[in-house]
Amino acid sequence: MCTVLFKPKVDYIFKNLFGSEKHPKILISFLNACIKPESPIVSVQIKNSELTKEYIEDSFSRLDILAKTDKGEIINIEMQRADEKNMIKRSLYYWSKAFSGEYGGKSRYSELPRTVCVNVLDFNLLAEENYHNKYVLKNDKNNDVLTDVIELHFIELPKMKEIDPDDLLSVWTGFINDPNDEKIIELESRVVELHEAKIELARMSRDPKEAEYYRLRQNAMSERMNALLEAEDKGVVRGRAEGEKVAKLEIAKTALKNGLSSEIISGITGLSIEEIELLK
Repeated sequence: MCTVLFKPKVDYIFKNLFGSEKHPKILISFLNACIKPESPIVSVQIKNSELTKEYIEDSFSRLDILAKTDKGEIINIEMQRADEKNMIKRSLYYWSKAFSGEYGGKSRYSELPRTVCVNVLDFNLLAEENYHNKYVLKNDKNNDVLTDVIELHFIELPKMKEIDPDDLLSVWTGFINDPNDEKIIELESRVVELHEAKIELARMSRDPKEAEYYRLRQNAMSERMNALLEAEDKGVVRGRAEGEKVAKLEIAKTALKNGLSSEIISGITGLSIEEIELLK
């Protein structure tokens, strides 16, 4: 009997596949394919590998992957399925947290590491045809790069129409979209890390405990998406602007219940701290 494979697009599965300390080559292969550094990444250290049942059940938890490369770079990878209309600012916010988090008041500013955010999205975000887009800081007159310490990547899964076997990022994107795609099955023998990911995905898909966590996470994310949709429906009646405000307030209320500070909630939702304090 064939095992029905879990969807790698579910953030719990994504984190366990690409953020596993037992299978670092999977993440290394994906990052080299996405970032395409001049000198390939050789090793990674996962900085947030622990997951608890409560964390999985919390629909407002970010099951992202924070890693440090052998070159000292900090890389944050996030799998996001729901379009909450704040992805660009959210990515910049979490980039700033990862970047400044390495300072800690102990180092010189010049020693702050290059920090990269990779956002894998199950929705269309950008007005670009390509499924993968990279953003850096440039001079708007001559396109000279100011610094390489900030780099944002957006991979929009729905825009990837056909797998290119000669493009490793295309292969990984195809795997995340559908691990049972015929081309992915054919390429397993050519890409060792892809084969390793497929074996690990199959193991997780057979494990009853993993199946329970998978179900819990899907339920949590469904609740979150339904809350956003309900808030958006209210916005049809009261106007789009008011509807977006309602959605932000609902998110803020839930975030407060989960112990997030007003400052963090303000950064995520765009609400003022005064507006958030009134919800307490």
